[in-house]
Amino acid sequence: MDALAEEIIRVMKQEKIYPLHREGTPESGWILIDYNDVIVHILSPEEREYYRLDELWKQANPVVRIQ
Repeated sequence: MDALAEEIIRVMKQEKIYPLHREGTPESGWILIDYNDVIVHILSPEEREYYRLDELWKQANPVVRIQ
């Protein structure tokens, strides 16, 4: 999870897009990267099942979905 978060941040910085905030750890099962208009959630399978964000936001249009 941490490697994925770091790669997202690295690629976005190449495009001159910087995160406003990052929180969470792989140990917590959830990493959040705030880009203001876009929020990146990286969740462990257990946290994904518990929070069911897909269900909460099912009417929203996903920009990118990686499973």
